[in-house]
Amino acid sequence: MKIALLLSGGVDSSVALYRLLEEGYSDITAYYLKIWLEDELSFMGTCPWEEDLEYARAVCDAKSVPLKVLPLQQEYYDQVVSYTLSELKKGRTPSPDIFCNQRIKFGAFFDKVNEHYDKVATGHYAVVEEVNGLTWLHRSPDPVKDQSYFLSHLSQEQLRKIMFPIGSMMKEEVRVLAEKYDLPNKDRRDSQGICFLGKIKYSDFVKHYLGEKEGEIRELESEEVLGRHKGFWFHTIGQRQGLGLSNGPWYVTSKDLEKNIIYVSSSKNVLERKRTVFTVCEPNWISRKPSGEELSLKLRHGPHLHDCRIKWLSPDRLEVTLDEGDKGIAPGQFAVFYEDNICLGGARIE
Repeated sequence: MKIALLLSGGVDSSVALYRLLEEGYSDITAYYLKIWLEDELSFMGTCPWEEDLEYARAVCDAKSVPLKVLPLQQEYYDQVVSYTLSELKKGRTPSPDIFCNQRIKFGAFFDKVNEHYDKVATGHYAVVEEVNGLTWLHRSPDPVKDQSYFLSHLSQEQLRKIMFPIGSMMKEEVRVLAEKYDLPNKDRRDSQGICFLGKIKYSDFVKHYLGEKEGEIRELESEEVLGRHKGFWFHTIGQRQGLGLSNGPWYVTSKDLEKNIIYVSSSKNVLERKRTVFTVCEPNWISRKPSGEELSLKLRHGPHLHDCRIKWLSPDRLEVTLDEGDKGIAPGQFAVFYEDNICLGGARIE
């Protein structure tokens, strides 16, 4: 079997490579996908791609695994960054990592690479299972590291070609294996934040592309002007940090895009009010549509699952009712649906 392994320079993908070798797979080529926007954004701060690549090379050299660097900056800008900026301009909250997986790691990679591979392996925490001709995506047993949320827009065709060698492991087990294999990056910390920004601040990235436009921050109940902001695109529903207001806590409740006004509230009633009903659109179902009305869902990456009920409004719109409300539901985010451990897919919150 001929395998392409996407190697980031981090511990997870490195352990995934060594596990495959340990299991007897020998025809493996590692690929480092160069998606950093380092040329365009270099003035903002350092991007760690050179350090990542150095670690990736050391990991491959130790086992004589060939490593190829595949530049995908243009594809990444066209298919992920442009989506992110478009959503921000519409006042929505984008999820770029979902489309990084769908459109780049398991999309543009296949289009750009010249060789044929039977499987593509990564260091994601998720489980792939083939049953009766269908490929199913399961949550990782590690609830904190589980990445099925970010994989919820994959297709059957994509999932069929994927291997997750560490997907069924706990993070602690992966760290133990990194020590056992004596990986050059065994002590490296996990990366945080959006995958293409590196050490660049998200707010600096947004400012570079969308600029600044001063507007008012108003109290929801009284319409009193409490302060100023630099553009509604810097703020999201549910935000409680970075508003620069005293006598809080303050909570972003809504945005007036035409007038560039951010509405906030410190009212205990508003702060504790949790939304239970919302609609989603443009669902992507990985293996099949939900067979029942009662499901569970994630509103963001992380261990928390909501119990919910769904009602079809049209072939591409659903109404979702949560058993327990959530106060951070924002348009543009994705709701990802589950039946037990199976990730069925996701849809954009309207």
